[in-house]
This record gives sequence, structure tokens and C-alpha cells, in this order.
Amino acid sequence: MTDLETAPAEEVTRPEPWAGWGTVISVAGVILSIIATVLTAFLELALSSLRTGAFGAVLKGDSWVEGTGSALPLAALVAIGANLAIGWFAVTATGRRGAIGLPWALWTLIMLMAAGSRTVEGDYLLTETNWVSVVTILAGSLTFAVHAYKLILRPPADALQPRPSTDSGLPGSLQ
Repeated sequence: MTDLETAPAEEVTRPEPWAGWGTVISVAGVILSIIATVLTAFLELALSSLRTGAFGAVLKGDSWVEGTGSALPLAALVAIGANLAIGWFAVTATGRRGAIGLPWALWTLIMLMAAGSRTVEGDYLLTETNWVSVVTILAGSLTFAVHAYKLILRPPADALQPRPSTDSGLPGSLQ
């Protein structure tokens, strides 16, 4: 036998991870959810004026905002999908159910500010005559609301852990 075979294996000790990583991940999750909320809100604002003729306008070399025809509800679909993803990410990254409140409030604030503000040319960003913008605001806010409601109904994580049984095993015993 060689010395390598008879020598005891050295114990490998790994350093304990830094206890502050949880806080760093939570703060980063909040910051990323805020950035994602702002970006998707502005994308939804831009998509709310999308028309079926936009594809033809782009092929002609014009801006996609120049299109005519029927309104396309793409902004509402993006609002539903993005707000679900942002809400899930905020709660998962922070580990707190209340983390959904900040993106929800920020998204709603951006939409309400856009609904009441005019561009330099005097146009409204979102109008009540554009049904897509109204549906986008409603669907996006309801998405956050339904997600938050489902989080409220879910039991806390510690309630899902099995508890030790105190049953004596006798029928009819009081606990």
C-alpha cells in the first residue's frame, strides 16, 4: 500500500456564506422589479396606439405609429403578462408578499400620469376614446390585484411544514 491509500482524507472546510446575501438579493430584487415596471409601462404606453395598418406603414418606411385601421389590443396582453411576471419576481426575489405593492403602485402611477398628460404637440398619451388604453389600464391593474389576492389566500410557508403529532393514538383522546 502506498502512503496515499493509507492516509486519512483531509477534511475540506468551506467558509460560511456571508449572512448579508439575503438582504442584497432582496434589495436587488426590488430594484430590478422597479426597473422592469418602468420599462414595461412605457412599452405598454407605446403599444396602446398600435393599429392594424402599422405593419403596412413600416413596410413603406414610415413610423409604426402612423398606421391606420383597427386598434390592436397588444398593449393589454403585454400588461397582463408583464405584470404577472413582475409581481412574481418581486415576491420571489424578496421572499415577502408585500413586495408586489411597490411595482403595482408605480405602474398605476405611471399609467394615471400618462392618462392625464399631454405631449408637446398637445396630444394626450392615453385617451378615453382609445379603448385599448382603457383596457390596458384596467387589465394591468387587475392583474396585480388578482396576483395579490392569490398571495393573501395562500397560507404562510411555515404553516405548510408538518407539525409533530401530539396524538396519543387512543380513539377519542382529547388534545
